[in-house]
Amino acid sequence: MKSKVKKLTASFSRSILQKYVTVSLLLIFLSMLALGVTMLFFVADFWERDKEETLIENANQVSSVISAASNYNTANHTLIIEDPELFTVTISTIAKSADANIIVVNNKGRTLYCSEALECAHTNKTVSSDILGKTVFNSFFEFGTLDGYYEETHYTAGVPITMNISGDEEIIAFCYVSTESAFVAGLTMAMMKIFISAAVITLLFSLILVSVLSYKLARPLRQMSDAAKKFAVGDFSARVSVTGEDEVGQLAVAFNHMADSLTASEGMRRSFIANVSHELKTPMTTIAGFIDGMLDGTIEPSKHSHYMRIVSLEVKRLSRLVQSMLSLSRIDNGELKLNRNEFEMFSVIVNVLAGFEPQISKKNIEIKGLSNFRKLKVDADPDLMHQVIYNLIENAVKFTNDNGYIAFSADITKYDISVSIENSGPGIPPEDIRYVFDRFYKTDKSRSIDKKGMGLGLFITRSIMRLHGGYIYVESEQDKYCRFTFKLPVINKQYEKMKNKNTIETTAIDKTEE
Repeated sequence: MKSKVKKLTASFSRSILQKYVTVSLLLIFLSMLALGVTMLFFVADFWERDKEETLIENANQVSSVISAASNYNTANHTLIIEDPELFTVTISTIAKSADANIIVVNNKGRTLYCSEALECAHTNKTVSSDILGKTVFNSFFEFGTLDGYYEETHYTAGVPITMNISGDEEIIAFCYVSTESAFVAGLTMAMMKIFISAAVITLLFSLILVSVLSYKLARPLRQMSDAAKKFAVGDFSARVSVTGEDEVGQLAVAFNHMADSLTASEGMRRSFIANVSHELKTPMTTIAGFIDGMLDGTIEPSKHSHYMRIVSLEVKRLSRLVQSMLSLSRIDNGELKLNRNEFEMFSVIVNVLAGFEPQISKKNIEIKGLSNFRKLKVDADPDLMHQVIYNLIENAVKFTNDNGYIAFSADITKYDISVSIENSGPGIPPEDIRYVFDRFYKTDKSRSIDKKGMGLGLFITRSIMRLHGGYIYVESEQDKYCRFTFKLPVINKQYEKMKNKNTIETTAIDKTEE
């Protein structure tokens, strides 16, 4: 089982690190790919638009030159260049400056002039009527072969050449300016090389940074895994280093807090086992010894009654221990239910105090403030509240110093009824106050005073108060006093009833004897 847990935690740690690095690098690569494709698209689109404008502008220049330097024979529909040499020089200059090929075709698409040469491969070619039809409407632009005119793809722009004939503007020819697309392919390849180089460099740096960051992020997880393995064998000393205030840091703090709680719980558990063992062993040994002594005649019959009373006290002690354990089990299982009734708190306190009369008389303890409870009624579970009062008075009697006091006070507000039980004595050390309501916790670790306690009474008391919708807290000053106060919420208009009868007021600690 341990080997499986070890393999699982190890693979979990590795998978977390690997997944984080893989996902981070994948996101970076996809981001750069999207950036590169987008940039390439916009650059190509920008270049194409710029090329279109340039080629159309050049075509318009050629059209203007032809219109100004030629005549048109309407009889046979022939375009006549007045100065062929000047025309050739001008067109060649424009073609070289634009790094383009310029062709002039008549209305039927037959090539009249090509800037490549007088007798070039295009001389006997014609431009299709579809292309001419599209050029009629002011301008034409495409990326292609000009409907088979070129063997390779070109960027081509075309414009009609018009002339004023008999007062009307007529189309006498067409001019097309073309440039090869090899530049675009080269531009694309150059951009791809730049992108790949930048991507490789970025991914390398990202791999280093993400790996370092992932290692730092995974280190607390590895520490938690190692600590969890130690926890599994009962070693709760391991802690996780807190390196920041981010989510991982907060997780480390929570983990350390859990480890502290486990350490405290383990200490309480061991203390509880020791207490239970001691509490069970002592009365059972006493009972067995006295019973055996009476059976084998070691104890004289005249003393049987005396020793039977001791056995009875030890049995009652065992009964209280079992009752506490049953109450704890019912609390853990959620089986502790309320049976609310209205009852007087005074009678509960007096009955509990009567049970501790021998200890109170022996210590000469003064009882104060009971007169304030003579007509105080509460709406709660009588049996559970009896247990609360019993636990608090038992603690007070146990820790009150000789010739000290136990004082009772009560207060009722619009929202709750509070009852306080204070006793003189050593009090509770400040470092222990936060733990007094934890199960199995005992402030008297030496067992010199709290010999019969198991650290369950106050835990059960707090659980009962929470079940009633109330709460309990403690105030203490060492070597002076300790005061436990519990509050019950007002139910069924208790406040109005108590206020109208004027049966209780806020009390201080009056020096009133029972």
